[in-house]
Amino acid sequence: MSAPVVHPLRHGPIVHGDGTVAFRVWAPRAATVEVVRGPDRVGLDPTGDGWFVARLDGRAGDRYAFSLDGGDPRPDPASLHQPEGVHAPSALVDRDFDWSDDERRWQPMPLASAVIYELHVGTFTDPGTFEAASAHLADLAALGVTHVEVMPVAAFNGPRGWGYDGVCWYAVHEAYGGPTAFATFVDACHRHGLAVILDVVYNHFGPSGSYHAEFGPYLTDRHTTPWGPAINLDDEGADEVRAFIVDNACMWLADFHVDGLRLDAVHALVDGSAVHILERLSATVGRLAEQVGRPLALIAESERQDPRTVAPRVVGGRGLTAQWLDDLHHSLHVAVTHERDGYYADYTGLPDLATAWTDGFVFGGRRSRVRDRTVGAPLPDHVSSRHFVACIQNHDQIGNRAVGDRLTTIADPQRVRFAIALLCLSPTVPMLFMGEEYGETRPFRFFTSHPEDWLAKAVRRGRREEFAAFADFAGMQVPDPQAVETFDASILERSAAAAPDGEARRRLWTDLLALRRTVPALATGDRRLVRPLHVTSTHLAIERDGPDAAPPVIVVAGADGRRTTITVPVDGAWNAMWSSAAAGYGGSGSPVEVDTDSHGVMCTVPSWTVALLTPAGALPSRRDRPDA
Repeated sequence: MSAPVVHPLRHGPIVHGDGTVAFRVWAPRAATVEVVRGPDRVGLDPTGDGWFVARLDGRAGDRYAFSLDGGDPRPDPASLHQPEGVHAPSALVDRDFDWSDDERRWQPMPLASAVIYELHVGTFTDPGTFEAASAHLADLAALGVTHVEVMPVAAFNGPRGWGYDGVCWYAVHEAYGGPTAFATFVDACHRHGLAVILDVVYNHFGPSGSYHAEFGPYLTDRHTTPWGPAINLDDEGADEVRAFIVDNACMWLADFHVDGLRLDAVHALVDGSAVHILERLSATVGRLAEQVGRPLALIAESERQDPRTVAPRVVGGRGLTAQWLDDLHHSLHVAVTHERDGYYADYTGLPDLATAWTDGFVFGGRRSRVRDRTVGAPLPDHVSSRHFVACIQNHDQIGNRAVGDRLTTIADPQRVRFAIALLCLSPTVPMLFMGEEYGETRPFRFFTSHPEDWLAKAVRRGRREEFAAFADFAGMQVPDPQAVETFDASILERSAAAAPDGEARRRLWTDLLALRRTVPALATGDRRLVRPLHVTSTHLAIERDGPDAAPPVIVVAGADGRRTTITVPVDGAWNAMWSSAAAGYGGSGSPVEVDTDSHGVMCTVPSWTVALLTPAGALPSRRDRPDA
């Protein structure tokens, strides 16, 4: 067993080895606080600044709750375990889990070289547990995945949900197996060489089961969010609320050995403080990384296209490791599907995809027609594309469609291969959504299990209203989020992986991810080495120069329904190294033809095909080629 890391934890009970428990709770709105265990109530001692503490007999598994001023028992705001649900008493947890990894020797792949795989525990397998998910880790490692990103596990009301309505931020959802099962899952990931990124939500509490406002000013009316009052980051009492967030992050990273956090919707963290909560979080996590001796990543989801998100703190940035790049997804989705409803109306397809490759943000100071204003700011040249995580599918972009349909069911196979290739050959960090590696066709739908009838009705109504801006969905029957059938329909159908089409799709991903590792020009995220040569609405040719005099490559793509010749203005002789139309990937097997004339290189590609060109003489030997 590894010794627990000392981090700035101030919230939640600590189980000691001598049969005692140190209870701590911040409750500035109460005059008295009692810890309730069965019929027994014991008062906690006030220590100032709204804190109450006591050291009492106890052990892991014991149930407890807090009573404020003699009121009804409430779960601990920093509970680590809610075995009977978020309204029931909390359970004590010994944070010193039985680890097989050595935290100081385990070193994850740097995020700049990562391949991320996003999964939802409840639908990744039929049992929907961490234990069941562990059985598939070897396959992910063999695919070329380096990081497993787990959608939120914080306890929420009801057995089923996406996890973004968590109310007990420190507790692991019981339906997935609870805290010990999560620690065991992280340990198993590390044994397979896989780092773990945990999706966390610090911008709101879920609508059911949050008693935080009874304890203290966790919420403020100064700001509002799409989910109601904002988390209090800059109003009276905000210091301890900010500490509640930072301590929670450190708990996942230190106590649970998680390697990084994906921060949900950071644009909804409304903070007018001189030191923004993200800056404080990144500074604290940076110190923790030095203490544990391994890199710890913070990845933001943000709609602002703000360079400060990933800029270093010393130049006024937030200092986060990376952020999601929705611009690349939206551009590629428009190119492949031609959908132009809702936010897709802002994107031009391949021209914007080229911008995402070279500039990062498509809206780095460009006017958005949908938002009716200028959005974002340009990225400084020194910001690498490896500060951005991109995908062609994720939980939002699938699940927030009316019926949760995947790209595999709205685009033909050659277009899907086209999208996969342009993601993997981009300079950004690629992310797959679960099942994408074999071409899963089952949907990933929005599902909930709110016990309250009023809340269930509100969710159903909200889903119908959400798609008013999408003409393609007009009149479509939106699945009932509360129906268990909606959840069941979203569970992966793994038998498809063993079918010929599934094996071909997996081969495509495996080869492309191998190219990223083995071709120097594809292994760099330096945007200054990305040079568009030919860009139209249907054709693309982008050169990616290799670092340190390594040979360049050219990515050529034809996005139309016929075999097309693209003129690429470069000198010398070039060869086709790789093609998404290869028969081994389920393609036509039609060859990519390369010739030269006075205008440059003439590359003829089949319909909806991506090809990779290398200078003549630089082609790897056949045994080193992924398509060999």
